[in-house]
Amino acid sequence: MKILITGGAGFIGSHLCDKYTRDKHVVLCLDNFLSGNLMNVKHLLDYKNFKLLKGDIRDPVLLDNLMRDADAVFHLAAQAHVDRSYIEPTLTYGINVTGTQNVLEAARIHDPKRVVFASSSEVYGSALYVPIDEKHPLNAPHPYGASKIAADRMCHAYVQTYGMDISVLRSFNTFGPRQKDLGYGGVISIFTRRVLSNMPPVIYGDGQQTRDYTYIDDTVRAYDMVLNHDQQIREPTNFGSGVAVSVIDLANKVIELCGKKGMVEPAHVEPRIGEVERLIADSTRAKNLLGWEPKHSLEQGLRLFIEWYKKYGFEQSIRI
Repeated sequence: MKILITGGAGFIGSHLCDKYTRDKHVVLCLDNFLSGNLMNVKHLLDYKNFKLLKGDIRDPVLLDNLMRDADAVFHLAAQAHVDRSYIEPTLTYGINVTGTQNVLEAARIHDPKRVVFASSSEVYGSALYVPIDEKHPLNAPHPYGASKIAADRMCHAYVQTYGMDISVLRSFNTFGPRQKDLGYGGVISIFTRRVLSNMPPVIYGDGQQTRDYTYIDDTVRAYDMVLNHDQQIREPTNFGSGVAVSVIDLANKVIELCGKKGMVEPAHVEPRIGEVERLIADSTRAKNLLGWEPKHSLEQGLRLFIEWYKKYGFEQSIRI
């Protein structure tokens, strides 16, 4: 297949580029490098079936050209950070909503076999009940979550209106190698960098807010299962561990696995505005439909990530 991956130099996107390049598909990796990192895909540049393109999903002409002979599309390009969305809501809307519509419109015209859209668990907001299934109300309290709701529902509208094959994945807190550890990075990568640098992990509020963490290999497997499913998946699908972990427990586990117990303690600061309190996935639909379940426990994933970070992570931070 020829596979277009938007946001392909980002965290999850680069792992998808790895998989499909090495599986001998032709991979078009599109990224504007607003948050993507060249180092994530530099090792693929020598593959003849991999092509890196600097461009923006806000450019409909570019998307029209790239979509012409694509067999499948993974749409991951996004302004993906809650904090940044407070500061730059217009940018967030432009990329996440208008950009997504550009992708869908190009796909409508050129008709790839399947489009897979990276939605987010953030669309749910803080849980009204747990675990969260796909019927949970969409109550995101911040501009990022609202933009992902709009894009998520735009995918639904294109399925209903045009009969397109668009699958919507709502992943819960993926972590692993290449996740940013600076600025708007993921909490696990930031905690790991700080702890290995003998600095306290910073917790907003009391740390009792809970999350559901999935290791990157399990998330990539979910995307691949959706891409290769023999039937159209018309409704959004959750992918998460279903295990609730408080932020304070996570910080202490990172300290323990980094070998810093008794040397570093978490530091608490004021809570963040609009932070979601509970996000725990009900992935029953993914299990029944695809046979997907995470293979890595949180501790297994943390061990793998910390091992990688000790070898490569600090170098990555310097280059970001």
